[in-house]
Amino acid sequence: MDLLRANLHKVRIPEPTNRIHKDECCVSFDTPRSEGGLYVDMNSFLGFGREHVAWNFEKSENPVYLHIVQRRKPEPDEADRPLKKPTLLAIGVEGGFSEQEPEYDVTYEIVILPEFVSLPFPSVDLPEKVRLAVDKVILAESADRKQQLASWVADKKIISAHAMDLQQLDNGVIVPPSGWKCSKCDKTENLWLNLTDGMILCGRSLWDGSGGNNHAVEHYQQTKYPLAVKLGTITADLEGADVYSYPEDDSVEDPILAQHLSHFGIDFSSLQKTEMTTAERELDHNTNFDWNRIQESGKDAEPLYGPGYTGLVNLGNRYFEKQSLKAAFAISQADPTLDLNMQMTKLAHGMLSGKYSAPSQEGQEGIRPRMFKSVIAASHPEFSSMRQQDALDFFLHLVDKVDQANPGSHELNPFTGFKFIIEERVQCPSGKVSYNKRCDNFLSLSIPLHEATNKEQLEVFHEKKAAMDLDGKEVSNEEIVRPRVPLEACLASFSGGEEVPDFYSTALNSKTTAIKTAGFKTFPDYLVLQMHVYIDVPDIIDISHMRSNGVQPGEELLPEGASCGNKAEPARPVANEDIVSQLANMGFNYFACQRAAINTSNAGLEEAMNWLLSHMEDPDINEPISQDAMPAEDTIDEASVQTLVSFGFPEDVSRMAVKASGGNIERATEWVLTHPEASSSVSADSSASNVKDDESHIPDGSGRYKLIAFVSHMGTSTHCGHYVAHILKDGRWTIFNDNKVAASVDLPKDMGYLYFFQRISS
Repeated sequence: MDLLRANLHKVRIPEPTNRIHKDECCVSFDTPRSEGGLYVDMNSFLGFGREHVAWNFEKSENPVYLHIVQRRKPEPDEADRPLKKPTLLAIGVEGGFSEQEPEYDVTYEIVILPEFVSLPFPSVDLPEKVRLAVDKVILAESADRKQQLASWVADKKIISAHAMDLQQLDNGVIVPPSGWKCSKCDKTENLWLNLTDGMILCGRSLWDGSGGNNHAVEHYQQTKYPLAVKLGTITADLEGADVYSYPEDDSVEDPILAQHLSHFGIDFSSLQKTEMTTAERELDHNTNFDWNRIQESGKDAEPLYGPGYTGLVNLGNRYFEKQSLKAAFAISQADPTLDLNMQMTKLAHGMLSGKYSAPSQEGQEGIRPRMFKSVIAASHPEFSSMRQQDALDFFLHLVDKVDQANPGSHELNPFTGFKFIIEERVQCPSGKVSYNKRCDNFLSLSIPLHEATNKEQLEVFHEKKAAMDLDGKEVSNEEIVRPRVPLEACLASFSGGEEVPDFYSTALNSKTTAIKTAGFKTFPDYLVLQMHVYIDVPDIIDISHMRSNGVQPGEELLPEGASCGNKAEPARPVANEDIVSQLANMGFNYFACQRAAINTSNAGLEEAMNWLLSHMEDPDINEPISQDAMPAEDTIDEASVQTLVSFGFPEDVSRMAVKASGGNIERATEWVLTHPEASSSVSADSSASNVKDDESHIPDGSGRYKLIAFVSHMGTSTHCGHYVAHILKDGRWTIFNDNKVAASVDLPKDMGYLYFFQRISS
């Protein structure tokens, strides 16, 4: 007790604003439930496991700790509990899956370092200051309190901008209550009623052969009549009706749908639901086929434990985060909970040490990377929310944050091995060429469906489905035949020539159509490919033939700038097609992606995405961009630049920030603070997507790779659903599904979303 009194000056009574880390160690994944319990520093209120509390004492010289130990209470027999089937695909809400955790007995004691002298708590013999401080720590809400779990439900539909003033034609059309058929073909299902002229037409043709013949969307392209409702989804509850807006390119809400239906004589109160909505059909297919296949459901898989086989517990909407880390991970501040490098180290140790991967009665418990999530998501409007995000988005965000945390330290950056340079060659009709380079961390590949290797099976399936449609029958998930496209065809599509319309040739002093090809200037140590599912991916790939060797003998470069005697019109910004295509592949409208790239001066994918997310409510966000609406390339809001200068930032860096943020002062300020590598020597016209002169840190080598991991997605879009990772470890494939880790039995290699390849050493 005398030892405690001698150190009373080191004990603080926590204030309401203090963060109390009493759930998990700051530098490991030890918790009060670990064998050694958790030690809470009674001065800084940071928590440490038994192996690291001495390190904190040496660093901080704080000797007094509250030792918290939790031991699980025995539970009643599971068989005595009534089974209750969930009625909602949600977690922790009424009707959903239970999130109830087992109960624990908790014990406390005061421990004084370095001798680990222990004193019981509660005890009347303890000094009042200690009793008061410990009581407040115990009663305070934890800094790592449980985050609210998100329901797996679709995003709320927006009210269509075209609904309230929709013009309906007085053409005498009366729609019968049943017996509908497409006006342009024999389709009797997946029919859409255009709410302007009453035309009944079939929906889009889907990639797996289901759907319609595109007559509804073709009708919109010809007439520009914006809204359509899916027949068979209309009931007395109009909220369930599937209304689609073509100009907004999304399912929408029509507040006066009843009025629009009555115009064509439809009594919605008497109609019955006969078809799934678009979202329901996608969810049904994913649940019954892809979901089971990707998770290898029903397979007798061998659980795996030990170093490198640690699972990550589901943190609500963090599927994308967990699986990206598992597939990509290779390897202080005063408060380690705010230090990215410390939390990366903690996560690496937790995943790779094997300490938290041991057999137990109920399987592997896994680790909860809450602190890492808090640090990596800080200041990001999407990742800090509970909304589900795309795995690729998170991977790129992680790479960017690590780059910022280690400026110039390429040898310490674990993601340097993912970087590579793409070189684009553009040739105009004059025969002259130009070369442009950009640095990237992944390659997004389009899927050339015409290269499918199972065309005969697809034709047979389409014929069978058409016959079943006429009989009013549905094809089962087991009968569906999907196109199989080889990875080689996807790579060939990337490197093959494509036309570039409206290309301004400085050799011809006019706009023309050029041909663009692309290749690898360097090959990375690790190659990440983004694709959609059902691709035949080999274990070994060789892309050596895709290397670009720059200007070749006999080639003549396009002159820089316009010819002397013919002054060119002021340059207008052109959207970087790589940024646009990457955003479009994530599900955003193409024209919105163009606006995002242009308004951030093609600064990069993350800048464009941030701009897009903050302008989703703009009325013209999805409209085609006219030349008149496009700002000149050099147009920068000087007032915004001077505002940043007044904050103390250099003028040229401020100019870069204003360009990258689209003129938004808040975002421009954040851009400066999160881009410390930006310097006054960099021109305001430079782009973050261009390669700097110093390429020495970017790896290069052989173009032969082996597949080592892939991430699969299940859900109606990459912004909802579930992610699962498969990783090649110790010569065998392993499935990582939340905290469940097991040997893969039925490897769904054709159903990946992100593929990770490692260079094969020659």
